[in-house]
Amino acid sequence: MVDLRRNVGGNMWPMMHAVRPILGEATSGYFVSSRGREAFSYQYGKDPGASAPAYQLKRPDPPVALLTSRLTVSSGEALTIAFRGRPGTRSFGEATAGLPTSNQSLPLVDGAVLVVTSAREADRTGRVYEGRIPVDEAVEIDWTRVGSDDDPVLRAASTWLRSQPQCAVTGLE
Repeated sequence: MVDLRRNVGGNMWPMMHAVRPILGEATSGYFVSSRGREAFSYQYGKDPGASAPAYQLKRPDPPVALLTSRLTVSSGEALTIAFRGRPGTRSFGEATAGLPTSNQSLPLVDGAVLVVTSAREADRTGRVYEGRIPVDEAVEIDWTRVGSDDDPVLRAASTWLRSQPQCAVTGLE
């Protein structure tokens, strides 16, 4: 389960690093601009900050329940897009905020920084996102119960995950 419901953005690359064992190192999406399409993925070893060996899952390609909300913004949406089109992934909660774009920071002579939207984002299948990213299963979010045993989004996602063959508990007779 990947919970992006409170991911209000920031730098997408540390987030991509965190989920690299799940996403793998293949193309996760694209930045689409007037200059064309540029693929994005997280490739271990290409990040100068990475010092530990890349973690490998014992069971590759697990099912993933992705949780989003209207508070999933910008780089949180980039991560959402990275999971779109991935086999074995289903999203729950609410559509995202609606800012699936890439930005470029331009330093100004007075020390200020101008942040300009420079590209839209597309998933691994090439679908470009404009506006809010919908979920596969809409579940109303009760913010007073987020993270609790009564969280309706967690319950819906858990039910789906338990129905996946890779998540079945075996040997309990």
